[in-house]
Amino acid sequence: MCSPRILKARIVDVDCGDNVTIVEPSNVYGCSLADDVFVGPFVEIQKNTSIGFRTKIQSHTFICEFVKIGSDCFVGHGVMFANDLFKDGKPNANPDSWGRTQIGDNVTIGSNATVLPVSICDGVVIGAGSVVTKDITEKGVYAGNPARILRRF
Repeated sequence: MCSPRILKARIVDVDCGDNVTIVEPSNVYGCSLADDVFVGPFVEIQKNTSIGFRTKIQSHTFICEFVKIGSDCFVGHGVMFANDLFKDGKPNANPDSWGRTQIGDNVTIGSNATVLPVSICDGVVIGAGSVVTKDITEKGVYAGNPARILRRF
């Protein structure tokens, strides 16, 4: 019979603004959540991450270290952010080598999208299931793998 080590979801060392909602179970630590942020259940937000005013993070989303999400954003269910691109063919434990992700204001990211270390400007819509591999510098709707512009605003 094994004796597994059980680690429980936790909410620790979070810099919270006013009226922040975190639905348990969630694993949220070492990050900053501005006023009126909503975090759904089964979400992980790692340290060195910030979420802007009135942004909504839906269930089953993973936000790794070094992600900055602006204000008035919507992150759909099951969205995955990645910061280690396995450049040497394996995980790299050195955070200095990990990529950084910057999401502007008023960005909507559809369910099950994957966002690599990129910069996304204000006012962008990312379609469900898309894989964002490059910076997005123009407002519009992007979708696909890799995500490409479908319509400009």
